[in-house]
Amino acid sequence: MSIALVFPGQGAQYVGMGFDFSEGNERANAIFAAAEFGLKGKLPLRLKDVMFIGPEDELKKTDYTQPAIFTMSCAIYEALKDRFAGKVAYTAGHSLGEYSALYAAGAFSFEEGIKLVSRRGALMQEASNRIKGSMAAVLGLDYEKVRELCDKASGAGYLTAANINSPGQIVVSGDDSAVNAGEAIAKELGAKRYIKLAVAGAFHSKLMQSAADALKAEIGEYGIKDATVPVVSNFLAGEVKSAAEITSALINQVTGPVLWKESVEYMVSKGVDTFVEMGPGAVLSGLIKKIDKNVKVFNIDKVSDVGKLVL
Repeated sequence: MSIALVFPGQGAQYVGMGFDFSEGNERANAIFAAAEFGLKGKLPLRLKDVMFIGPEDELKKTDYTQPAIFTMSCAIYEALKDRFAGKVAYTAGHSLGEYSALYAAGAFSFEEGIKLVSRRGALMQEASNRIKGSMAAVLGLDYEKVRELCDKASGAGYLTAANINSPGQIVVSGDDSAVNAGEAIAKELGAKRYIKLAVAGAFHSKLMQSAADALKAEIGEYGIKDATVPVVSNFLAGEVKSAAEITSALINQVTGPVLWKESVEYMVSKGVDTFVEMGPGAVLSGLIKKIDKNVKVFNIDKVSDVGKLVL
């Protein structure tokens, strides 16, 4: 058995996330406490309160969503890490989830990670406030058709393929006007659905360049070190391990596409046959099953899911 630990990104959050792990596991609760300490004075409401009781509108804000998902994912990892000792071939995460993957791989402490994730979220929000953009999921078109969609929408503004999630599921990102124009074009090209996403901006596109530039200037402050196991980068769909490689991948990830399909295929090509998703929801588990039906997939969202884990 060759195992990859994978971690979800923005959009997987829900009110109540992580509560049972916080209540029922000492290691997990220590992570929630560390998050509160690390974010002290940075958010008007306590992160745990917004995660556990809402309101949902606050949890959806990037300033809360990103540290919330990172915290829950790391808490689950801490609760279960002894089960995986010496068994993990790779870690990987979708967009924001790459930070959880890097924590699990030992590339930074939780204290540094929560500050870095919080800063990343703030920079992305600032970029979104500066240039209005959005995203949409395109279902039922291959990559070449989505590129055609983006080209045809260029008369209305900038549009690009941002997340290559699975066969037939690609997210586009760009100017609001182009995302809106893309709906009719997608239908003309034969898309099954075109779903506008409830996100703050045009993530993983050149409209995030100001966030990438600021992150590049500041990322050296966060104590990134070499990982103990390889991490499969969204931007490269290949592994990174040294501090320099990790730093470069995180900067490029802000404006570059999330190559999730290719990342999963890379891990499978290296012998991974079991994926364990840790964090809110089961989005990645569903995507992985669409990418390769032959691998085993487990998702750990609640304490009750732990009993299903067979390694």
